[in-house]
Amino acid sequence: MIDPLTIKIFADGADKAAMLQLYANPVIQGFTTNPTLMRKAGVRDVEAFARDVLAAIPDRPISFEVFSDDFDEMERQARTIASWGDNVYVKIPVTDTKGTSSAPLVRKLSGEGVKLNVTALMTVQQVREVGRALADGPNSYVSVFAGRIADAGVDPLPIMLAALSELQPYPQLELIWASPREVFNIVQADRAGCHIITVTSDLLAKLPGLGKNLGQFSLETVQMFHRDAQAAGLEIPG
Repeated sequence: MIDPLTIKIFADGADKAAMLQLYANPVIQGFTTNPTLMRKAGVRDVEAFARDVLAAIPDRPISFEVFSDDFDEMERQARTIASWGDNVYVKIPVTDTKGTSSAPLVRKLSGEGVKLNVTALMTVQQVREVGRALADGPNSYVSVFAGRIADAGVDPLPIMLAALSELQPYPQLELIWASPREVFNIVQADRAGCHIITVTSDLLAKLPGLGKNLGQFSLETVQMFHRDAQAAGLEIPG
């Protein structure tokens, strides 16, 4: 049996209908989007999409990302995005596409009161630098892509624990376990003490299985194989 979770679950996606459906679920305490998810969802007019979503979801945090690779233009876009609503967090990538740190921009925006979600971090050094840049600002998020760290064959848990330690001096900052790959990552993130985990629709659909009796789960799996074999008309010639 899994102990009750204390971590906040944010839905990760950019499909408006799915977001509104998830809004009715009290388990979902916030939302995140990114350019890749917007492209997948077919979003063309970003501001119209964002304003529609914010009108329907006015009371939970929602993150929207800048698109530019130029820091001056990132700053302009960030200010525009922040103006869309009080529950908006502006996603700023940890570097530009050449690897130049965005920390100076993060420090400037945060110092002026813009709530940020600094994204795509994967190292403790990045967390340290970003934490310092956000130190004097409002509540903000630091998104460490634990799932992608694991995709590189590296155990993300020590990195996430170290990230929590780096952010401990800044109580207004919350660590996001981003890009989870399986439901157990939610349990891992919760046990580690992460504040938030972003979860895609595919993983959200598996949440009812959390804490399921493994003997029952085994039986249901056998029943599924048998049912599918019958439905497909599969036979082994005798």
